[in-house]
Amino acid sequence: MDEPTTTPGALAGLRVIDATTGIAGPLAAMFLADFGADVVKIEPPGGDPSRDRPGSAVWNRGKRGGLVDPGDGRSTGVHDELLRTADVLVTNAPSDGEAAHNPGLVRLVMPAYLEGAPWPFTVESEGLLAATTGVSLRQSSFAGGPIDAVFPILPTLHGVWAAAAVVAALVEREQSARGQTVVVAGVHAVMVASSAALNLDPAAGARARVGDAGGAVPFYRTYQCGDGQWLFLAALTPRFTDLAFRTLGVADIFDDSRLHGRVRAGMLDPDNTPWVTQRIADVFRSDTRASWLGRLGAAGCPAGPVLKRGDWLDHPQLEAIGMRIDVECGEHGPVVMPGVPVILHSTPGRVQGCAPPRATEPPSIWTEAQWATTPASTTRLGARAAGGGAGGPLAGVRVLDLGAIIAGPFAGALLAELGATVIKVEPLGGDSFRGPGFAAYNKGQRGLAIDLQHAKGREALLALARSTDIVIDNYRPGVLKRLGLDWSELREVNPDIVSVSITGFGDRGPLGGEPGFDPVVQAMSGMMSAQGGDAEPVFFTVPVNDVAAAAATALGALLALLHRLRRGEGQKVTTSLAAMSAVLQAGEIVRSRDRSPVRVGSRDHRGASTLDRYYRAKDGWIRVLPPDAATADEGLRRLGVHALEEGTLETWVAARSRADAVTELLGAGIAAVAARPAGELVQDEGLIATEVLRPDPRPGREGSWTTGTYAHFSRTPVAATRPAPALGEHTVEVLTEAGYTRAEIEELRGDGVVASAQTPG
Repeated sequence: MDEPTTTPGALAGLRVIDATTGIAGPLAAMFLADFGADVVKIEPPGGDPSRDRPGSAVWNRGKRGGLVDPGDGRSTGVHDELLRTADVLVTNAPSDGEAAHNPGLVRLVMPAYLEGAPWPFTVESEGLLAATTGVSLRQSSFAGGPIDAVFPILPTLHGVWAAAAVVAALVEREQSARGQTVVVAGVHAVMVASSAALNLDPAAGARARVGDAGGAVPFYRTYQCGDGQWLFLAALTPRFTDLAFRTLGVADIFDDSRLHGRVRAGMLDPDNTPWVTQRIADVFRSDTRASWLGRLGAAGCPAGPVLKRGDWLDHPQLEAIGMRIDVECGEHGPVVMPGVPVILHSTPGRVQGCAPPRATEPPSIWTEAQWATTPASTTRLGARAAGGGAGGPLAGVRVLDLGAIIAGPFAGALLAELGATVIKVEPLGGDSFRGPGFAAYNKGQRGLAIDLQHAKGREALLALARSTDIVIDNYRPGVLKRLGLDWSELREVNPDIVSVSITGFGDRGPLGGEPGFDPVVQAMSGMMSAQGGDAEPVFFTVPVNDVAAAAATALGALLALLHRLRRGEGQKVTTSLAAMSAVLQAGEIVRSRDRSPVRVGSRDHRGASTLDRYYRAKDGWIRVLPPDAATADEGLRRLGVHALEEGTLETWVAARSRADAVTELLGAGIAAVAARPAGELVQDEGLIATEVLRPDPRPGREGSWTTGTYAHFSRTPVAATRPAPALGEHTVEVLTEAGYTRAEIEELRGDGVVASAQTPG
């Protein structure tokens, strides 16, 4: 394995102003600091209100601090000078005149919503955002209704994806020498989290997720063992399902007449799921968790124990991949926090130090010469006119996506959403995840079906790699090497290439060679046990680690591409689901001597407190979040509600419709939104106007909707991406571009090396 070097980070020399509060904005700026940018955190008098959160020690690490007081001329003068010399400004809302100070400035604007949040203040809120966009109602539960997450899934995804988008703008700036405004809002994080759910057919109605929080698929869910301990069985693919059932001694289920010969599909029939699940549950209860994990592991079937969140940073696997670090933070003492989850092997990131103390003085002015761009003459990215274009910031960037299932393909799709040309490389039998979610996780790509184990298939892939900028894979460690397609082989045909690999647990340590499915990492990282509290562990229906790793992969690829543009060399990049599980829970697992207690969930968890939770109305649910306890108490009393009296607010909401309850609460100064099922989103004209949703262009999907634009770029807007490809849909086209003649392509097809389809599926 190639060891990372200790050269300066990929963003060394860049100057960043972080003027955000909350989680998402500081987290985006944290990634820039981790990779070498000089980041100044600008705070108002009194400081960032989010500083009181334990996670602030992580989200603001490696930054310098500075106070900007609008009433202090010296302070605002320093701020103006910073804007004139900065490369990036990260802010929650745009302000006029920033670009005029500095035409090369890239402004990253990260609002809580788009075109104004549907709650009366702009502070980000996981609960309100999840409620109004349908995320909370998709979560499996026992009694039905929305579930409140106990760690900030959406703000974290918001931060990671925004960091990727701003680096994409910096890649474009290397060619145009022009800045622009990039808007990545909270609803864009929802698109990253729930892209599959946002492939909407309003006529189909909502799918019920009631009766169990452990999962709806018998071979892909939680089970309790005979010693009371829980595990997650991750037998998602047909091969793993067969291994699991034979190991458990229940393979006779395959021949049960109630499945009508449909086997896996038959087990998902609502009439069959309960008895199949119960049969498997009874078997697991016959022995201990350790015994079952040993047997499943010996058989090669992925499964993992449900562990406690507080122990995750101490797991030897996290330490092995550099995801547990100790930082000395002055008055806070030693802080144990997650490390840098994306590894650039030539220009690695590192934690630059602890978060700055609360600012009391304006920041010092940079005196160094303004950062100068490096000519892109060593690359194949074509120079772009200074005026920009409609191809997105990554127009001209070519990507080969060798990924399967979710994390790898979705990383390719996210790069396509930034304007890259992406080719989906599949085996002749197709991605094993071709099904309902495939259209979302592979959107924007062209399709090539090829046998990479065949010598001619490998040769064809290397021919494509000669004109490729980025190659993505999520194979288990060692698979690319066996195929002869790892970074060392790729760079022989293209020294500038960037190779990005996603694994479940990293490429070293005790679990480095293990397959990693999202829910196995959910289980081991403590997400499931934390959400369930003292009740059963909860399987998150949003594949949180997969989508976070996909966004982190896009970020890592673009950091490496930017470094190549500035320094003229490609490199290897790695990340993992395990690493991203620590980032997602950074505020919950960071440890210091003065941290506040960690929030845990419960059975069908509705919220953190009486004034911060979901309530059932006549026609559904609403989510309430007051600006502060005093304001809430005063506002509720005006409505005749004594909030601290048990059940009074619950009774008040239950007597009203969602719309009436929300209107009255907003009038009393209390934030509230209706918890909307995903199907209602297509009635929201704002989401359509801002291109969060657009009509699905696929044949036979008339009346359906899909995700629209994942980020807004003022000067290089992104065109609508193509639908996910049919298997081999673009094989002939792609190979022709690589220099193959029609006769050569026909020979490859005749030899069983490639397959092609002429029409979309």
